[in-house]
Amino acid sequence: MAGSTVPSKVQESPEGDDVARRLLDSAAQLAYDPATEVDWETPLDKEFHGASPEWSSLYGTAYWGELTEAQRKELTRQEAASVASTGIWFEMILQQMVLRDIYMKNPAGAEFQWALTEIAEECRHSIMFARGAQKLGAPHYRPRRAVMELGRAFKTLAFGEAAYAAILVAEEVLDVMQRDWMRDERVVPFVRTINNIHVVEESRHMKFARDETLKRLEGAGWARRQINAFVVAVASYFIVTSMVNPEVYRKAGLDKRRALAAAKANEHHKSMMRSSCSGLMDFLASARLLTKPALAFYKRANLI
Repeated sequence: MAGSTVPSKVQESPEGDDVARRLLDSAAQLAYDPATEVDWETPLDKEFHGASPEWSSLYGTAYWGELTEAQRKELTRQEAASVASTGIWFEMILQQMVLRDIYMKNPAGAEFQWALTEIAEECRHSIMFARGAQKLGAPHYRPRRAVMELGRAFKTLAFGEAAYAAILVAEEVLDVMQRDWMRDERVVPFVRTINNIHVVEESRHMKFARDETLKRLEGAGWARRQINAFVVAVASYFIVTSMVNPEVYRKAGLDKRRALAAAKANEHHKSMMRSSCSGLMDFLASARLLTKPALAFYKRANLI
């Protein structure tokens, strides 16, 4: 395990924050360098899955029952690569929003220094995901062009609680999946290592996003909560529905049209998503960000 480059103690400042200071201390004690921690040299062993089969978009369907074990493993590898690619896309959005947020803050403050530490970790994660997807034999998966452009607008315009709550949703959904994958011995070892690194370091990011969301909402009126709840829900919908690119089915050698229909009707996968997001939805409800319009989008994304 590589040591972090951030100092274990930071300069006290009026703009410092206790949560940020604790996160900086955590990063100083527990941080990874994926370049050395992940086994990039061993050739891909195709006897392993890329993700826990139960998380596959086709698991439990009649089509899944027809697939050979080799096809199932290839599908989970492509799906894992697609999730990683979506993660890269949103991490790039996240980094720009956080940088914009701290632009005028005191560099001596814990919050400023933690934000840069988080960005540094996200940069390493994006490189790690990119190398992981490449090793899984995946092409360049990315969201639809319209979604990419919506992301461009979101990263430019979102601020405050809207930015941090959307960051939290993206991180929490991915976190639940990866906690399962990192413990699953059916998953190829280097992917398990990637998942473990991401889970450990993202736990700090989620803590910060929760804290910032609540802090920014202090004193917020009804209209502001309604607007931001809707913005976060729409962003969450496009993030979650972009995780599995339709091309994964073609790449895995499946009938794309049939696979898409089976995935859309897959109640097992919908149930997995809903159950994994119960804690997240409780948090959004406690922050009064689960308005009726927002709920409609979360239901469409099978998050509630």
